[in-house]
Amino acid sequence: MIDAELLASAVREAGALALARVGAPGTVVEKPDGGGPVSEADLAVDRLLRDRLLSARPDYGWLSEETEDSTARLAATRAFVIDPIDGTRAYLAGQPTWAISAAIVEAGEPIAGVVHMPALGKTYAARRGAGATRNGRPIAPSARSELDGAEVLANANQLAPGFWPGGIPSVARQFRPSIAYRLCLVAEGRFDATLTFRPSWEWDVAAGDLIAREAGALVTDGRGQRLAFNRPDPRVAGIIVAPAPLHAALLARRLG
Repeated sequence: MIDAELLASAVREAGALALARVGAPGTVVEKPDGGGPVSEADLAVDRLLRDRLLSARPDYGWLSEETEDSTARLAATRAFVIDPIDGTRAYLAGQPTWAISAAIVEAGEPIAGVVHMPALGKTYAARRGAGATRNGRPIAPSARSELDGAEVLANANQLAPGFWPGGIPSVARQFRPSIAYRLCLVAEGRFDATLTFRPSWEWDVAAGDLIAREAGALVTDGRGQRLAFNRPDPRVAGIIVAPAPLHAALLARRLG
């Protein structure tokens, strides 16, 4: 089984497990330092994915939100980068906009990625150089180039004046709790852009990064630099995701 097929198969199985536990997630605790909630369901999905993926690829590294990190992943040629449930608050509230996000990274770049939305019946997937799909059908971002009026997924605080030396863009803002889902919504053109200037964990971003880029969007950090993954500090310096002309307009306002 090739890597992309292995990833998709494991994520579908994990999605079925997570969906079966909606409404019965088990014990929920808050992570330290405002890290958000984690439930027994999160941990069960993490264990399933770790067992399925590492049993098939024992030489791959492992980076997951719900597994204690190890520097051993840094020496691996390839690594799994996993968020067992992205959008745990939504999951616990019974909302459907949570995702399972899984990527395989080689030399800092995702080469396969899946963002599975079990409660919505959506699966976004990409392989490097092979385009991106939703439920097997090719997707592409919007063709929008004009900044004013663009539909952007972002937290309201990301439009604070301090983030925009060149002037706050006049955009139509909405929000979704899963970062991975936000990237996929831009990848398929349902929204024009998504952004955050807060440091973002690699497991939230890696699969969506590949899906959005393979669909045809431009993905950078908050300063316009290409993202890199499986680093010692597994965070990226924010994200800006949009079609290239709109991305340029957002970045110009961001940098002033």
